[in-house]
Amino acid sequence: MRTASGATLDFGRLALLLLLMGASWYFWYSPVLWPVKVLVVMMHESGHAIASLLVGGSVDRVHLQVNEGGSCLSRLPPGVLNRVIVSSAGYLGSAVAGAGLMLATFRFRLGRAVMGAASVWLAVMGFFYAGDPFTLAFCLGMALAMGLGARFLPTGLVDALNLFLAAFTALYVIFDLRDDLWNSAVRAQSDAAILASETWVPSIVWAALWTLLSLALLAVSAYWAMHAKPGGGVKMPPMARARRV
Repeated sequence: MRTASGATLDFGRLALLLLLMGASWYFWYSPVLWPVKVLVVMMHESGHAIASLLVGGSVDRVHLQVNEGGSCLSRLPPGVLNRVIVSSAGYLGSAVAGAGLMLATFRFRLGRAVMGAASVWLAVMGFFYAGDPFTLAFCLGMALAMGLGARFLPTGLVDALNLFLAAFTALYVIFDLRDDLWNSAVRAQSDAAILASETWVPSIVWAALWTLLSLALLAVSAYWAMHAKPGGGVKMPPMARARRV
């Protein structure tokens, strides 16, 4: 299928993305995937941390938990808008991370650079914001693993790992939204409840808004990533013309 810009749907990319999401769903409760789940929780908390800094606040510390929980403790300037931005940045930040991984690997072929950037991100979060030994150890351990992977793994394997992280992150975001925001007992203690107390807008409204924005972002990025650039394949150099004698 060709779009108005001339890009064509790459069914191989689509099949690979669906296969990875299916594998992630099938092995969801496997302990092998536990580090990846905690990594996505770190994306969520990093969204809160980055938003806190962007609105002029500061981040005291970030906590990760073995049971896949997490928290970001920050100080914000007064203002309801600042609260809205920071509280929204968790779920939306995870969606942005998943969308960025898909686009960087599928569309822009930046797999090795993305893995290196992830290593730097985790090292910064660990050294400057980790609030407990587990968070510090997890961040530095994952930073080391990703740094070594970006440096020494073959390009194909780097791309495969990034694609798996993209698919897993997208699936985790969907499950996270379902479990945290559409379960009334959990929602009462979530970011949506915090905003409901600050703005008088019901938590279910915030849940609906974040769900729609996250799913729209993932859908648009997946659509763009699944379409190959026109002429994006390997181009052979032009043949030299025979010279007349």
